[in-house]
Order: sequence, then structure tokens, then C-alpha cells
Amino acid sequence: MKKDLNSLLHELRDIHADFNLISVDEIEVAEWVRWKCEYGCRAFGKHLTCPPYTPRPEETRKLLKSYEKAIITRFADVQPNLEVAPSHIHHYLWDAIFKMHNMMFELERHAFLSGYYKAFAMAALPCTYCQDCLPEREGFGLDYAAKRFCEHQDKARPSMEACGIDVYKTVRKAGYEIEVRTSPQEQIIFFGLLLIE
Repeated sequence: MKKDLNSLLHELRDIHADFNLISVDEIEVAEWVRWKCEYGCRAFGKHLTCPPYTPRPEETRKLLKSYEKAIITRFADVQPNLEVAPSHIHHYLWDAIFKMHNMMFELERHAFLSGYYKAFAMAALPCTYCQDCLPEREGFGLDYAAKRFCEHQDKARPSMEACGIDVYKTVRKAGYEIEVRTSPQEQIIFFGLLLIE
């Protein structure tokens, strides 16, 4: 039996307390976001949860029409790996990304088991479940259905930005502050998204 929304939110806060509930109408999707992944991110084409393997913005817009509510989660205690240079951003943040992806999956799974069968999580940055994703493996032939070989199909989810979601606008609409980091010394904050119905 499906739990009422207030009960679900209370239980989700026991798992991860820092989130805000928003209307899906507040989620901003824009074409330029995916272009920033393709032209500017070192992970482009290296992870099945990143472009070009993820849904395009027009597909994301269609998906969002299937939902009414969403949860924006904040991860404010991001601990980078100080043994890695910040210029290698994904490896600098590898363990923190892994932790966030696991938490987003746990929130999705709990919502699903609470009767919200359409629950779907999105994280941030490339997936870190494997040291090297399939596109990076020598001799691996990619095709339209390459994800069938993913070693973590059950948990791997795309990042919001990979699907064209303007994280900055969306997070601000959810009541959180977010700015561009201009120095490795500034606090690192991650955000995730859980779609629920």
C-alpha cells in the first residue's frame, strides 16, 4: 500500500535529512546544459551515465510530465581526495561522488518500496561505481544498447546535467543557495534529484 506523502518524507529525512520538496514545474531543462557536458567536461563519452549515452533535454522534458513532485537533496559535507589535484575534478571527488550516488539510489529504493513505484533518482557528475566505465575499456564495442553490459545497472543513474537539467536554476527555485566555485578552497556542495509521484 502506498504511504501518504508526509510519512514518506519523514522516512526519507531519516535516511538523508537535507532536502526540499518542489513541484516538477520548477525543474528547469535547457539545451545549453548538455552542450556544456560535451564541450567542457573531461568525462564526456567516458561514462554510460553521461552524454552521449543519456537522454537528451527533449526526452527529459517528456519524462518530467509523468511526475508532479520532486525532492532536491543537498550534500554539503563533500570531502575531496586531497591526494589528487583539483584539476582532475572527478578523481578529486571520486569517493564523495560514490557516496552521493549510493544515497540517491537508497532514497529512490525507499520511495519505491513505500508504494511510489515511479520513483527515479538523478545524481550529479559521472557515475563512480566502476574504476573505468565500459566506454573507456579497450576493445569494447559500444552500440545503442551498451548499457546492457553495465555492471551496476540496478544503481547507475544519470546526472541531472547530463539530461539537460539546469541545476543552478532548479536548486535556487528549491530554496538553496548555489554559486560557481572559483577556487579549490571553496566549499563543495552536491545536489541530487528524486522524482516521485
